[in-house]
Amino acid sequence: MKFLSPLKGKNASEEFPLLPLRELVLFPHTIVPIFITYKSGITALETALKNDSRLFAACLKENAAPAGGDRPAKSRTRFRIKRGNPTAPPEDPPGTLLETRYPLGFDGETYPAGTVVRVLQHLRLPDNTFRVVLQGEYRGLIASTQRKGGFSTVSIEPMAAAETPADTGQEGRIRLQALVRAAQRSFAQYAEYSNKISAETIVTVEKSESPERVGNLICNALIIKPNRKVELLTIQDTVNRMEAILETLEAENEIFAIQRNINGKVKSRMDRSQREYFLNEQLREINKELGKEDGEDEYAELERAIAERNPGEEVLLKARKEIARMQKLQPLSPEAGVLRGYLEWMADLPWSETTVDSGDLKEAEKILDEDHFNMKKAKERILEFIAVRQLGVQGGENKKIRGPILCFVGPPGTGKTSLGKSVARALGRNFVRVSLGGVRDEAEIRGHRKTYVGALPGKIIQSLKKAGSANPVFLLDEIDKLSNDFRGDPASALLEVLDPEQNSTFTDHYMEVPYDLSWTLFIATANSLHAIPYSLLDRMEIIEIPGYGELEKLAIAKQFLAPKQLRENGLETAKIQFQDDAILDIIRHWTAESGVRSLEREIARCIRRIARSAVEKGYGDRENPLVKKPLDTFRQKVRKGDLEKLLGRRTYKNDVALKDAKVGISYGLAWTETGGVMLPVESSGFEGGGDLIITGNLGDVMKESARIALSYLRSVQGSYPFRIEDIGKTNFHIHVPEGAIPKDGPSAGIALAASLLSTLCGVPPKPAVAMTGELTLTGRALPIGGLKEKLLAASRNGMERVILPRGNREDFEELDRDIKSSIQADFVETAEEAFRILFNFPQAAG
Repeated sequence: MKFLSPLKGKNASEEFPLLPLRELVLFPHTIVPIFITYKSGITALETALKNDSRLFAACLKENAAPAGGDRPAKSRTRFRIKRGNPTAPPEDPPGTLLETRYPLGFDGETYPAGTVVRVLQHLRLPDNTFRVVLQGEYRGLIASTQRKGGFSTVSIEPMAAAETPADTGQEGRIRLQALVRAAQRSFAQYAEYSNKISAETIVTVEKSESPERVGNLICNALIIKPNRKVELLTIQDTVNRMEAILETLEAENEIFAIQRNINGKVKSRMDRSQREYFLNEQLREINKELGKEDGEDEYAELERAIAERNPGEEVLLKARKEIARMQKLQPLSPEAGVLRGYLEWMADLPWSETTVDSGDLKEAEKILDEDHFNMKKAKERILEFIAVRQLGVQGGENKKIRGPILCFVGPPGTGKTSLGKSVARALGRNFVRVSLGGVRDEAEIRGHRKTYVGALPGKIIQSLKKAGSANPVFLLDEIDKLSNDFRGDPASALLEVLDPEQNSTFTDHYMEVPYDLSWTLFIATANSLHAIPYSLLDRMEIIEIPGYGELEKLAIAKQFLAPKQLRENGLETAKIQFQDDAILDIIRHWTAESGVRSLEREIARCIRRIARSAVEKGYGDRENPLVKKPLDTFRQKVRKGDLEKLLGRRTYKNDVALKDAKVGISYGLAWTETGGVMLPVESSGFEGGGDLIITGNLGDVMKESARIALSYLRSVQGSYPFRIEDIGKTNFHIHVPEGAIPKDGPSAGIALAASLLSTLCGVPPKPAVAMTGELTLTGRALPIGGLKEKLLAASRNGMERVILPRGNREDFEELDRDIKSSIQADFVETAEEAFRILFNFPQAAG
């Protein structure tokens, strides 16, 4: 049997650039990536790439030294070998190939036998070296060597498999086939012993039928000395070569078998730590038989600590099972450390420890009023919960009153988070808070499996351990800011936590046992409801915390904000007084929010300026000997005229609304997460093709409202004195100022229709009138949300009258008296009624 090569049929030798390799022998039928780091090797590669991309790779002899001063960068060579499928095609990823890092490119004495290789891929690295992928093609012998320009070229004669008389007969072929099969079996055993040969290589060897291919693959995979590999490469007779390969395999397998036998004997001996473990176990049993308590170890202490928590039978069984597992492990093993940490979490959790709720309704109400102004609905709900708990205690029954799941929804700065702390203080419970803003991993809620390195319980279990009781007030802050990605949906993980019917058996992935959360009073906070999934929203009781009016902000500033900032800025003993008109001016011209966070910052700025002035005038603590004037004698009143000096120029001038009525301009009201805002709407008409142009960074819903408004006006064209006769030949342009701010929502429908009607009729709407309401195609005015914030925005911008949908009348009646008295409200059911108020049009016919 002959080996077929690219030179089959040619007796003449060929000339190739020489690529000397140290401790590496390449064989045909294999693909090998290598690094070429020497000038001679790089020059030879570059020469090959200019011709037919082929080189002659030969291994250097052990005593070979670099020639011509071409020395390696380091005297020692380190090898990094990653073995994969040596027969993989060129398009396979590099990770499947044999990757070897050697200093290559020596020009010393090489073995006369080598392999003609083809460059499949090459990559020049930043340090001007190369990483190449070589494919062995056929074996060859060096006939002559010639030095050229920094590298050597060799003339080689191909080595074909020699044909022997034995190969020609049936008996010879059977013998060769037997040798191949024996080599395949021996190679499979060698691969099992060495555990360094990939499954792909084993399969390729088993499926190959060519003796030449089988021999090359086995020789390439063998981990033996290079000189022995060169011997196997040089043998031309196929039968002799297979016999030599089989002999090498059997010798290596015998060495492996002896090594395995020695290792087995060594492992069977008991080391020192094992002996200590068994002796300690025997000592523990002896102490138990003698009844000595001092003999108790950490396992008994852990079990006793968990049992003292009274966690329930299921948890105790799980703890005992894990303790039994840990006793069988080595004390310093990683698994023992994981189990020890798990059992310590079990021992630290408050399984049944609870605090006693306050039953004094008057005291609880007093605490809530001390901390927060207004918030009637939230305070009433907490007092109801305390009353229900008190009835259960008075009835003499050990009833389990489940904690409600409350959700405070309102603009930022309205005191939602601080209200949770006040609830805990009023109930006499521990308080714990978890911020959910930006949480996107489900494991943050439900914990990680113990199989992960560094696994921990989720935020729920961690916070309960921190609280130290099973019935704390648990605040889930910013629940509408939850996110999700490929790691899971934390909002869905909260479904079990916030479901009163399920949270009595909440199971954390780390703890793996149910924990009763039904004792816990959960309070969530959010700025808006639209970002919360409906399934999660359905499990919570929504309590709205609306924004504050001017009088409410005034009261909060006087009762809470100013005293707090005086304490924090060291002026508590000074006589500093904010006049009402000054606080109202700050509210109107330095803040624009529904809450009081910005108001508190501006008051703090005033107080810091006053503190600096006091120090400059010599005021300070009485105990300071350098101070000439005691601080308690410092007096100052903050008046309206002092604000620009303390705070600088006004930030908000509230000049959105025009004083005079203009054609095509109406004023809508919008709700945002930071409060209500005025929404001026401008429109104009000009000759065209009936197009509707909408600008001002409007969302899809608001654009639809504009189209609905125009379609509705077309349908009632005969009811109003339109100056534009043919709407189909008129282009309309609707613009909402402040185009950099995104705007969306359906409640601007009435305002959009009023602006278009004013343009169509050429009649301006009445001045100082704002409006809100969703418009349908038939002209109905649907109710809207955020009524209080919108009315505050109208009042803040000098509106005298506001048009509201009739469906919001009950919401209006629930508002505070100062808000209702600050502006006149007209309730309409249709757009026709709103137009009569705005334009004094007669009632439409029909």
